[in-house]
Amino acid sequence: MTLIETVPGPARRALRATGVRMGGLALLVAAVACADLFAGRGVTPEGVREVLLGGGDLTAEHIVLQLRLPRLLVALVAGACLGVAGLVLQSALRNPLAGPEVTGVTPGAVLGAVAATGLGLAGWESPTAVVVAACLGGFAGAGLLWLLAGREAGDPEQTAVYGVLVSAVLAGLTAVVLLVAPGELGSVVQWLIGSTEGRVWQHWNLLWPWAAFWGAAAWLLAGPLTLLRCGDEQASAAGLATGRGRGAALVCAVALTAGAVSAVGALGFVGLLVPHLALAVFGADLRITLPGAALLGATVVCGADAAAQLLSRLLATALEADRLTLPVGALTTFVGAGLLMVVARRRVDER
Repeated sequence: MTLIETVPGPARRALRATGVRMGGLALLVAAVACADLFAGRGVTPEGVREVLLGGGDLTAEHIVLQLRLPRLLVALVAGACLGVAGLVLQSALRNPLAGPEVTGVTPGAVLGAVAATGLGLAGWESPTAVVVAACLGGFAGAGLLWLLAGREAGDPEQTAVYGVLVSAVLAGLTAVVLLVAPGELGSVVQWLIGSTEGRVWQHWNLLWPWAAFWGAAAWLLAGPLTLLRCGDEQASAAGLATGRGRGAALVCAVALTAGAVSAVGALGFVGLLVPHLALAVFGADLRITLPGAALLGATVVCGADAAAQLLSRLLATALEADRLTLPVGALTTFVGAGLLMVVARRRVDER
């Protein structure tokens, strides 16, 4: 008798359904990863296939193995980080709009990266320094929200208002830095918009251990996060120290967001909308939904990167521009804003 056969009937069916969803989502991740690998310029799909089979010329091999492959892997892991970070934030703050973009975390991480670049302490070509700067900025943004909203942050509406305020202030500070150091505009615009261009193995080697550590830490907090979603009174009655639990969750969310921002910049709406999709697909059990959010985030960012590369090729051909590139962050922001409007209008109609 297998382990699954010892589970009662309804639970067994639910477990199998979850396994089917996870398996289908894993196949979808593989599909968008292949699309992203084949979508770039410089090497035809047939050339990519030859390289993957051990053939191809040196130029094609360099493009596929040294440029496209690390770009693909960074997009997958950055998306997973943002998906998990958004779900952790929304659960800890009991706020469906508490994405990294509107709680000061992403704007703070961007400010840290931009300020470090403007001061000459970091640059797009020095990922280690960028990670440190982005983390400091992300924690500063989250800390400012923590101070304004109160230690317990028990009011979701008040937290949302303060989050928007903090994000606006940090975005303004970023603009001030760009005015003070206008010569750095070209090197920091990728952080402001979000881009996977130029990602190499050095970025991947820094990102994946960071993401693995903080992702595992977030999953270990699945139980406390589930209690926090029920409210502070219920969580306290169950024996949870809400302040400590929420603080630990916020540390994980900030660290995951900072890692993603330091690698690909600010990808709009990924951390805000992916958690809603994960909860709709996998339910409220965060032990399952957190890994599901990671897979969904990876799918969204990698799929958007593939679509951005294809659109770049089409626009370059139509406009006869050789170096035209559409940043993936512009695509996620455009599509995410449209989806947010649809969701908001549907909720208004339901009322």
